[in-house]
Amino acid sequence: MSRPWPPEPPPLPALTRAECDVVDAYLDALDLLGRINPARGRDTYRGLRAAQGLVAAATRLRDALTLMHERGESELHAATLERALRVLDGERRAALVGPPAPRRPDEDGPRP
Repeated sequence: MSRPWPPEPPPLPALTRAECDVVDAYLDALDLLGRINPARGRDTYRGLRAAQGLVAAATRLRDALTLMHERGESELHAATLERALRVLDGERRAALVGPPAPRRPDEDGPRP
């Protein structure tokens, strides 16, 4: 008996290459900030490595935004970029940056 395939994700909206670079670099920075988050961390080395990577992600984000600005792309199309972030799991990734939900008194051990 075969398992059904998972549902197809919604298609990404049409983006310029620079917009794609902005979204990718932003999500990379979010992922790294989530790993740095001291409320979710397990060890300092993981946070240190993520913090080192954050410099490169921020540089890529700056460069993508600079390129857009230099090309005269002065507006961000928020609705389109929002759809792209949702398709690429941006909500879950952004949630890792903030503090986790409060623990119940009966919970023990580290958070996943």
